[in-house]
Amino acid sequence: MGNKIARFTHAGVPDADITVHPFATEDGLGLELTRFTRGESDDVVLLVHGLTSASDVFIMPEHRNLATHLLDSGHTDVWALDFRMSGRFPYDTESHRYSLDDIALYDFPAAIRTLRSHIGDRRLHVIAHCLGAVSFSMSLFAGQVAGITSLTCNSVSLTPRVPSFAKLKLGLGTAFLEYVVGLPYIDPRFADAPAFTRGWMLSKAVSLFHRECDVPACHLQSFQWGAGKPAMYEHRNLLPVTHERVADICGASGLHYYRHVRKMVQAGRAVKFAPGDERYAALPRDYLERAAEVETPLLLLAPENNKVFTDSNIYLHGILERAAPGRHELRTLPGYGHLDPLIGKDAHLDVFPHIVDFLKRHGG
Repeated sequence: MGNKIARFTHAGVPDADITVHPFATEDGLGLELTRFTRGESDDVVLLVHGLTSASDVFIMPEHRNLATHLLDSGHTDVWALDFRMSGRFPYDTESHRYSLDDIALYDFPAAIRTLRSHIGDRRLHVIAHCLGAVSFSMSLFAGQVAGITSLTCNSVSLTPRVPSFAKLKLGLGTAFLEYVVGLPYIDPRFADAPAFTRGWMLSKAVSLFHRECDVPACHLQSFQWGAGKPAMYEHRNLLPVTHERVADICGASGLHYYRHVRKMVQAGRAVKFAPGDERYAALPRDYLERAAEVETPLLLLAPENNKVFTDSNIYLHGILERAAPGRHELRTLPGYGHLDPLIGKDAHLDVFPHIVDFLKRHGG
């Protein structure tokens, strides 16, 4: 690679005023909002990343990123959230037992309160990806956040559905890695670990089955998610520099979140992880039980080649259409996988315009 791109950089949005806004959750974690502005706007946008990634997926410098595209489209007040799944924090490499319920109950309400303290009652649109989309949808449908003008979910929302091989990994993988291999998390950078350490050996073993490219971090991404070669995206949709630095974009992830995903896959919808735990009494057992009452319109983006969450958003749209006919929208994305709708070299041509159109139709 020629000029190496810095990790955790804001250089991808050079033409905006950038401010950082730390806040804390009620269960004691320090999180962060980053604001990119070119002026006040009646329609504010909040970007929410997924597991293993961070706000970086929205501000990458090597291609036209979503934050810049939104600013150029007239949405001149864009915020990006780094919540407890963010690769910018150490929380996901610590031994923890967080579930998506923790995020729905603690992270998003605190983030929205902080954001509202700056923007007041202006319209707020949320664009979320992967398990960020699942957990934000959970928070919204549970009534933990309110006043959301629109919600766009890429790849998945309240009905996670995965390939058969991914089901096998969800069932056996977490216990095997934690209790047999002795790894509390998976890191795409394991290939760079000292030789013959557990992480290094896992990376070497995974790469034996992935001959589609020569980037070990890409192989481990496929091991972490879905079922495919690669699983996370279509290679042809990425710039070479993006492919080479996938470990900058999607880092280490703790394993316990996968247990909650498994429970949802088995249930066919988003459900509470520990129904008997009084700490989560404010959350519903079934997050779709009051779907008809949620007035926030959803745009469900369904990548055609999604090898992580397959047809999850298509399936959910059918459920929501029966609950509230005509309120929510579905947009399929031909030729795209799970993550490339955000980090693909042509996403600004193929994907972002659909999002902007949705925001404008539901904005001022």
